[in-house]
Amino acid sequence: MRVALLPALIILGLAAFLGLHLDRYLTFEALAANRSWLLLQVELNPALIALAFAAVYIAAATLSLPGSSILTMSAGFLFGLYVGTAIAVVSATVGATLLFFIARTSFGEFLRGRALGALQSLKDGFQKSAFNYLLFLRLVPLFPFWLINLAAAFLDVPPRTFVAGTFLGIIPGAAVYASVGSGLGQILNQGRKPDLDILFTPNILIPILALAALSLVPVGYRWFRRGKPS
Repeated sequence: MRVALLPALIILGLAAFLGLHLDRYLTFEALAANRSWLLLQVELNPALIALAFAAVYIAAATLSLPGSSILTMSAGFLFGLYVGTAIAVVSATVGATLLFFIARTSFGEFLRGRALGALQSLKDGFQKSAFNYLLFLRLVPLFPFWLINLAAAFLDVPPRTFVAGTFLGIIPGAAVYASVGSGLGQILNQGRKPDLDILFTPNILIPILALAALSLVPVGYRWFRRGKPS
């Protein structure tokens, strides 16, 4: 019963989210309509609102809901670049870790079907160097965030490795979106939406790709050493 409890709560939470159409709140329109009230609440109760926001972010990450980029921008908008980035990174890591552990329960057999196609393509990388490969996948989103969480669980990545690789790997992307969010007020005043593709512009993408390549250097070095004659 203990093993099944958390998955059951996740199912109920997902059903409630979809049934109550709460996804309409994960939009820029909702943020623009409520920004004055939100900013006032942050001013009056900064710690409480930060905790509430983190709880929403964690739930969204655990349930694999769309809207992580909007939530990260909202964190930058409400709490500023540095605090917003920290809240987004910690919350996303906690949510990903919860899903990671859920996938290792009896509920994991149901989730395995969602990740089955990608398991084989990810298997070799995780077996060679789980931390470096996970860090690379977090820096370069070749696969959906939730899929990496499930694949890491099914391929027996150690929990400490998963948490460290996830935490460090999502910092650059979160910082970019939180930075955009910190200037979101001016964009909303103009009736525009921020560019969600900013992460893929050359001046931002190239440094991230460089970090991703650097994360694979130890893997390449070990492969090179094994290939050398003794």
